[in-house]
Order: sequence, then structure tokens, then C-alpha cells
Amino acid sequence: MPHFWTWFGYCTPPFAMHPARAKASLAPGVWTLGSMLDSTSLGVFVASTDGILETMGDFGLGVSTRRHTNQPKKLRRGEQRDKNPKGTMATTNFTSIPTIDLSLASSPTTKPKLLSQLRHALVSIGFLYITNHDISPSTITSLTAALPPLFALPASAKQEAALENSPHFLGYSGTGSETTAGVADLREQFEFCTPHTFSPSELTSDGKSRKKNPNEPLYEQLKGPNQYPASFPDLESIVETYITSLTNLSTTFLTLVAESLNLPSSALHTYLSDTHRLKLVHYPPNPSSSSTTLARVQGVGPHKDSSGWFTFLLQASPPHVDGLQALNKRGDWIDVPNVPGTLVVNIGQGFEVITNGVCKATVHRVLGTRSERFSVPFFLGLRRDLRRGEAVGGLGAHFAEGKWRGDGEEGEGGEGVESAEGREVDSAWLTGRYDVWGEAQLRTKIRSHRDVGRRFYEEVFEGYVGGE
Repeated sequence: MPHFWTWFGYCTPPFAMHPARAKASLAPGVWTLGSMLDSTSLGVFVASTDGILETMGDFGLGVSTRRHTNQPKKLRRGEQRDKNPKGTMATTNFTSIPTIDLSLASSPTTKPKLLSQLRHALVSIGFLYITNHDISPSTITSLTAALPPLFALPASAKQEAALENSPHFLGYSGTGSETTAGVADLREQFEFCTPHTFSPSELTSDGKSRKKNPNEPLYEQLKGPNQYPASFPDLESIVETYITSLTNLSTTFLTLVAESLNLPSSALHTYLSDTHRLKLVHYPPNPSSSSTTLARVQGVGPHKDSSGWFTFLLQASPPHVDGLQALNKRGDWIDVPNVPGTLVVNIGQGFEVITNGVCKATVHRVLGTRSERFSVPFFLGLRRDLRRGEAVGGLGAHFAEGKWRGDGEEGEGGEGVESAEGREVDSAWLTGRYDVWGEAQLRTKIRSHRDVGRRFYEEVFEGYVGGE
């Protein structure tokens, strides 16, 4: 049975192609084009058996990629499908991911437009592309070029940096060794963090990990030395250069976020951690994957990012390689294509708490594909000692319930809207199960890498993993 793609965008003349894809040729197929009008906006609808079309709308360029199947959204017993939850606006049920051009911040004439677009993306969507991010092309090229040979190393070479030997959850983990929502993920990865200098007395005899300090909380063990495969000596400098670049970018981005939400430019910086995380991820090709969602395996299961404020994702494969999807407020999975020259940014759990649920951490997943896929997520970290009281109370009045609308402007109603699937995703800090961010982080890591949890955190393992 053929599948269909639809595009829907709020249209403001002129109607335009996304510049990153304007030259792309469309595969042969039968196209129909029409317009449809609902209670809130004029949209453009395109249905096709194949091909890609993108439009420019009120809130910036949107890569509109909603896939329809014959399978309805699963509902819990007694739940009714609500196509327009009370207090929401149509934009909350996004069918595209907006693009924010950071170069607009350089001019007082264009900066208000950027802040308006960014506010909408943060409040109504939780996912966005950024362009003109000023990360050096050579930095990106060096990193992406390193990925295929890195993951092509013999298993024995990769195991030299095995994550299972690190109480800090840093290093290499093989395909299927990490789980999301209790299901093994079809990916292998290297995980790193901001490099720190440790004294010899702080480290174990082999220098690969930091000793536990009985005078500090257990979650401080999340900070430790990185591990690199000895057979790839250039990797350390490549990774550290990228971490430095993304740390600078994300700090600048955080300033724009604050301004877009009508806060002082430095209001959010007090929550920043001294440690951020980076993953180099390889999704092996899966020949059994088909074009239908139901027949595709889990690359990474549905989740909200639990590693901090924001995630900055480099999709490091050719543009035709897909797999990343975001869940809109209605419960539909929306594809997030690989657009050259962009980074994908999404909200993490920490930012959802600090904004009192006004800016939701959007649930997302990765499906397996017939082609191998590489990705590089950078996780902007929160202070490990941050308590919910400080996080919620610090800006509580600003993000008071009922003050924000779903269109990103202060007003009445619309905040906190989320699909049933989104509410069911495991989020220990969001639900208040743990008071300290660092402990919630440690719990997430232990649940994802249970072999490491059993080995290094026996005293809390059962408490963190039990009761699933």
C-alpha cells in the first residue's frame, strides 16, 4: 500500500522553498496541491507518494514532514481523542519543525523577529533547527569525517574505552547495551563530557576513573575522566574542540532563549553546570526495516532528554538518511529530516521544570533504517546540586500558571499541553520523585546502563531500578 506525506504550514507570502533544499529534485510521483482553511489559519496541503516540499511560514522556515499511516494513536482505557485540547492553539499540533536563523540576532532591526520565532518554537513545539550558528565548518568536517573510521575499529579496540569500566558512564557502549523505556536500543556510541583536570590522588591506579569521595554526594561521580581508544590518537583533540565550540554556542543560545521569554539576558546562566556531555552515535543499518513505521526497529525509544537544558544535535549522515521523529501535542510522530547546515535543538527535562512546564521537553525517538546513521548530540548540562525548589521557585512568578498562551506570548491558557504518550514517559525529576537534579541524572544513567549500575552503585541500584 502506498504511503502518503502531507505538509501543512501557516503561509505568509511569498511562498518559498527552504534554501537548503531548493535545488533538490523531487522523485517521480503523483502530486496534488490544494489549500485548506481552518478556524485559525490558512495552510497549504500537499500529498504525495514520495518527494519533499518545504515552505516558509509566519514563524520561520518549517520542514513539514508529517507521515500518516492507517494506525490511529493509541489511547488509554476510557480516554477520548481530543483534537483540540482546552486552552491550546492549532500551532501546538505542529506538523513541521521551524528553523531559526541565528544571524538575525546581529542586527537590532532583525533581532525582534528572531526572538518572536524562538519564543514560538520554545513554547509551542520544543524542537527547532538553527542555522548560521558559527560553528567552524572545519570543526564539523573533522568530527563527521572521524565517525566512520571510529566505528569501523575492531571490537577489541573500541572495548579499550569500554563504558562498562567507567563509574562516570563515559566511553564506548556496544549495540544493544543501552536501554530506553526498558527496551534495548539498536545503536553503539561513545560518550564524553567536558574535560577536567584531576590530581593523581583523585584517580584510580589506572587513571581511567575518579575515586569515590565519601564527603560528596554520589551523583558527583557523574564527573570524571574521558576514555578514548588508543588506536585513534586524533580523536581526543577532535572531540574537545567540538565540545568547546558547542559550549560557547549553547551559552550564547541560552542568552537568546532568556530574551525571547522576556527575561534578563543572563537570567538562566546561574543554573549552568561545569560539565556537559557529548555522544558520538552510530546506528547500524537494519535490512529488516521497511518504509512503514510499524516494521522499523527501535534505534532509540521514545524519551525526553534527561541530560540538562537543551540538546544540540548534529545529524552527521547524508540528507536522505532519516529516522529522527518528534511527538507533537496531539500524539502524532513528526519526522525531523536531516537539513544540511543546521543543528537540531530540543528542550530537555531541566528546562521544562525551570519554566514551570511552559516550555515542554518534547518526546522524540529514532527508528532504525536500511542505511547506517551517524549523529552527534551535545547536552547542555544543569548544575548537579540544583534542587527543584530553586529551579521552580527562581522564576516561578514569571512562569506562573495561566500566564502563558500556546502561541508563545504572555496571556491566558495553553501552557502545559502534552499528549498522553508524552505524559507517560519516565521523567523522575519532572514528576518530583527526586529533589536534586544530580540524583535524577544518576538514576537515569543507572537505568540505561544497568551493568554499570550493578558494578559501581550497588547501594542504590535496586532503589533506582525497582518498581518499574
